[in-house]
Amino acid sequence: MAARKAATKTNRSTKPKGIASKATGKLGILTPGMGAVATTFIAGVMAINKGYASPIGSLTQMGRMRIGKRTKKNIPYMSDVVPLQDLKKVVFGGWDIFKDNMYEAAVHADVLDKELLSKLKAPLSKIKPMKAVFDKKYVKKLHGTHVKKAKTKMDLAKAVMADIRRFKKTNNCSRLVMVWCGSTEIYIEESAVHKTIEAFEKGLEKNSKLIAPSMIYAYAAIKMGIPYANGAPNLSCDIPALVELSKKTQAPIAGKDFKTGQTLMKTILAPGFKARALGIDGWFSTNILGNRDGEVLDDPDNFKTKEVSKLGVLEQILEPKLYPELYKDFYHKVRINYYPPRGDNKEGWDNIDIKGWLGYPMQIKVDFLCRDSILAAPIVLDLAIFLDLAKRSGMSGIQEWLSFYLKSPQAPEGRYPIHDIFKQLSKLENTLRYIGGHKLIDHLGLDYDE
Repeated sequence: MAARKAATKTNRSTKPKGIASKATGKLGILTPGMGAVATTFIAGVMAINKGYASPIGSLTQMGRMRIGKRTKKNIPYMSDVVPLQDLKKVVFGGWDIFKDNMYEAAVHADVLDKELLSKLKAPLSKIKPMKAVFDKKYVKKLHGTHVKKAKTKMDLAKAVMADIRRFKKTNNCSRLVMVWCGSTEIYIEESAVHKTIEAFEKGLEKNSKLIAPSMIYAYAAIKMGIPYANGAPNLSCDIPALVELSKKTQAPIAGKDFKTGQTLMKTILAPGFKARALGIDGWFSTNILGNRDGEVLDDPDNFKTKEVSKLGVLEQILEPKLYPELYKDFYHKVRINYYPPRGDNKEGWDNIDIKGWLGYPMQIKVDFLCRDSILAAPIVLDLAIFLDLAKRSGMSGIQEWLSFYLKSPQAPEGRYPIHDIFKQLSKLENTLRYIGGHKLIDHLGLDYDE
């Protein structure tokens, strides 16, 4: 960490400027769902603040980017380009279907080692989840006991809003952000109740079965003008009604589904194959995991939601209609298997059948022994910090520049989402340059100095 501080001093050419207001006061980060991902994130931030560990995987804390021409060699930390929230002034809260405090939940999740958690026991134990909005019809494998009761879904939304106001006052927060860290819900297609704010609010009053719990949280946050990110493949805020509402209330939104293991690898590898005009005949993917997410996805209705999220990636990157000789009729299969012995340590195995010069076949095997929550935690942090920045910059609605973190990114109506991680990173960096008041980089300088 000392090297990080020293590097910051030597690379700080100017103070952050541009369109964003300063990040003053405390930022409250609220997570619906306080299981493995949320506890790993919260405990991780605490460990970083105490100097026990480094924020590896987080661009807001460790990422650099170029400002100006290459010859200037000005590559500061992103936090020196735009005014980001200080991690030491962040507080945490949220909701869960079990009443365990964050220390108990982290021990149960079994992601972080017990020695680290014991050092953080006191502050983690103080964070207790609020009663959750939960309906077993949407997540059949879970049995929630710490849940809200209300006559209508609108009443539940109002109860969540009351929780938010109480949390903000109790913790003396200047601003809030919400990031969904809950489970994957059953597959729901967009329908009439999702089209307009009026139809959606009427659906809340009439307990529409097409409005899932994640949508209730999204509605509550967006209605209050609070930035919202969706870390699961649920529709959540990815419906016209909530997109329209986010613009009216000036709430930045982003979704959906944290890009962690296997899909992260696909968005790295597939652009490379396409760039070299290598053909693909098939891509078979299978996963084994034993955490709560694996248990939930063991149900076919919940798996379908995840499958749709994971399958769309290659189709957009490879564009088979434009490159039929390379990708027409390529076979793409995704499997997820619940295997309790692995816990949160997921294994993502890919077999890729490619073809090269003169059509000769080749194979690539990828076996990613990853830690799901370890990969997700810095994504939660970055989405929260960047969404807060967007709010302070006067940006609202869908934040396409945050697609970098998501499996199935939201895009404005009439546009398709970009999945290529290198294009996503370029868009993210240029957005930060814009917010910071710096010239965008398009790599087209004719003097070879761009």
